[in-house]
Amino acid sequence: MDLDTAPMTDAVNLRDELEAVGIEEILSQLDRELIGLKPVKTRIREIASLLLIERIRKRMGLTSDAPTLHMSFTGNPGTGKTTVALRIASILHRLGFVRRGQVVSVTRDELVGQYIGHTAPKTKEILKKAMGGVLFIDEAYYLHRPDNERDYGQEAIEILLQVMETQREDLVVILAGYGDRMDKFFASNPGFRSRIAHHIDFPDYSDDELLDIAELMLRDMNYGFTPDARAEFVRYIALRKKQPLFSNARSIRNALDRLRLRQANRLVADLDHVLTVDDIRSIEASDVLASRVFRKAGKSAEAS
Repeated sequence: MDLDTAPMTDAVNLRDELEAVGIEEILSQLDRELIGLKPVKTRIREIASLLLIERIRKRMGLTSDAPTLHMSFTGNPGTGKTTVALRIASILHRLGFVRRGQVVSVTRDELVGQYIGHTAPKTKEILKKAMGGVLFIDEAYYLHRPDNERDYGQEAIEILLQVMETQREDLVVILAGYGDRMDKFFASNPGFRSRIAHHIDFPDYSDDELLDIAELMLRDMNYGFTPDARAEFVRYIALRKKQPLFSNARSIRNALDRLRLRQANRLVADLDHVLTVDDIRSIEASDVLASRVFRKAGKSAEAS
């Protein structure tokens, strides 16, 4: 129901209201989709509760300024920031705080031009596309490059700041990126910090959580570890986290894709074997141990 057309009331059954808007369904979906991240989920529930009460206040005629909903998501890659942004958009839409439950996800390249007069049209086109929903800017700190005198990112920043202030009832902006870089970005651009109400930090996953993520992903694809393969994948996680470019759940997903390739190659190598469902579903220890992660770890041990 649109807030502007909802009838005025002096009493609201909170449980009925919660069921009517369906946000508990979205929060439950978030719990199913993401392992761990308890601080993040707690914060999202708090924001959802605030917006539910704001919705009820408006229906009771207790008018106040619309809450500022722009957000900052900080954390390493693969920690669920994009997934949470999608669920936030659904919550905002169901509660009537945005017209559409869409997320437009961009990086610097979609906003900043390469020559004079190019940036403003690019930025305004993205804003037009995102209006009524959520604009998710990944690695937002790349908008600001003070070391480059010919950089046009500042023009995009100024346009974004203006729209975040003047059209905050029709657009929610989420800035995302590494925590330390976002801190420097906000220090250099205090206008962003003053417009952002919710700063949410996404922690890295523990080894146990990464294993749970792997098993959940495999289950969704109708695969599973044998007991020996599971034990070797525990070793894999510990080794992979020590190597460069580790990206939490994203790295786990990539690892599972390679496991499936090696499993398929192993099965096809024996054309005389009659395959069972268990054969097709099972990831074995040899599939895991063939990873170059183990070879790199062995070479590092020899070098030391």
